[in-house]
Amino acid sequence: MNDVDIKLSKKFIKNFFIRSILLIILMIALVVIFDPFYQYHKPLAGLKSVLTDKEYQCVGTLRNFDYDALIVGSSVCENYNNHWFDEGFNCTTIKAIRSYGATADLCYLLDVAYKNRDLKYVFYNIDPSSLYASTETTYESTGCPMYLYDTNYLNDISYVLNKDVLMEKIPYMLAFSFKSDYDEGNSYNWAQWKYFSSELATGMYNRRSSITPMYEETYYKNELAGNIDLLTTLVEAHPETTFKFFFSPYSMLWWDNAYRTGERDSCIYNEKIVISILLEYDNVEIYYYQDMDEIITNLDNYMDMIHFSKDINQLVCEKLIVGEDRLTKENYEDRLMNMYELSERIVKKDILEYYSK
Repeated sequence: MNDVDIKLSKKFIKNFFIRSILLIILMIALVVIFDPFYQYHKPLAGLKSVLTDKEYQCVGTLRNFDYDALIVGSSVCENYNNHWFDEGFNCTTIKAIRSYGATADLCYLLDVAYKNRDLKYVFYNIDPSSLYASTETTYESTGCPMYLYDTNYLNDISYVLNKDVLMEKIPYMLAFSFKSDYDEGNSYNWAQWKYFSSELATGMYNRRSSITPMYEETYYKNELAGNIDLLTTLVEAHPETTFKFFFSPYSMLWWDNAYRTGERDSCIYNEKIVISILLEYDNVEIYYYQDMDEIITNLDNYMDMIHFSKDINQLVCEKLIVGEDRLTKENYEDRLMNMYELSERIVKKDILEYYSK
């Protein structure tokens, strides 16, 4: 190779290196500027908040969005429209969602929020399973992108140099930002293309052929104590916040399953204990919608044991706004007994419309 060839080769390598560096800088700049996971800032002026990937976007919104209220819970909370709460409670609401709805995971999200904002309201859905779930968070063990959860921007390389973010997430965000009928209040909503019917709900329910003997009420007492401690620690630390805890209306299929797995009595007991303790706090209100007879026994409202249509979300929100079905120290035991009696009727009568025994 002569001197001319060597010089040309060096020039080519130098130009290639410079262009590669410029391309990398451009990719990083595009991701940081548009930031579809809202890791660095809220939406740019003129763009909407397009929220469809809770595992990737939830923590960023809690750090960077403007809000003074949170809808906190599992997947049954994803179909609430934030604007319903904004209008009903005169606040600015976003969601803190974790599909499993475990107490530890939700308290983690609330801790993130409190480091960045003062909260007027927390609308917190308590799932029965959350009261006996592990008190350890599950984000890392379930493969969540932890580089978006910590505050170390140096490990964001998986975000800022991500082909899918650049080629899919940013165009998706821009497309929906300029879509005139896109409603930002429907963050993480999954109901739009789903169907709800008794046929679908029963088809998704793998009913046990046998009935397990009923557990002792206190079967989950250790797990329950740990989860109650997480909740009370949170409530005590933030007396300025009104916590509106509520129990959502699972379908009668869920109650049939809880009976057949032997967990029904322990679930009701867990609720009784957590309610009795939370009612001692002045900044706590508790609302009970599990025993909405006409709703939970009409399987056309559901797509499986748990997940109900958006109409039910709206109904629950409307009841919360007017304070309907609020539990007190005087009435909570009667309401839970009513749920027990309703579950007895479900397994001995109502469920027989769909199953022979």
